[in-house]
Amino acid sequence: MNLIRELSTRSDAFRVMWGSHDVHVFRESTKRLNHPLVGDLELDQETMSLPDEGGLSVVVYSAPPNTPAEDGLKLLAARSATAAQEQDQDTDTHTESTSRPSTRRP
Repeated sequence: MNLIRELSTRSDAFRVMWGSHDVHVFRESTKRLNHPLVGDLELDQETMSLPDEGGLSVVVYSAPPNTPAEDGLKLLAARSATAAQEQDQDTDTHTESTSRPSTRRP
């Protein structure tokens, strides 16, 4: 339910579709993959069709609670957040250094 709440707060289109119940689960399965940083992940997959959208689907992957897959996804999320913060800091530093007036004299 947390995923639905997050998607609803971030996307007006999702909120409208979810509210109209115009989303249908037509397939559930388990997806196994090997990620180069965290190793094997076994994720639950749900595919939902959007009937009025010309064959578009939404595929949602989630990890069952208290599993190695959940731990792996949390680790990837933390790495992603750290990388985004570092990129923001690099951008801020670059902007500051290029926007400062020159103190050199001819």
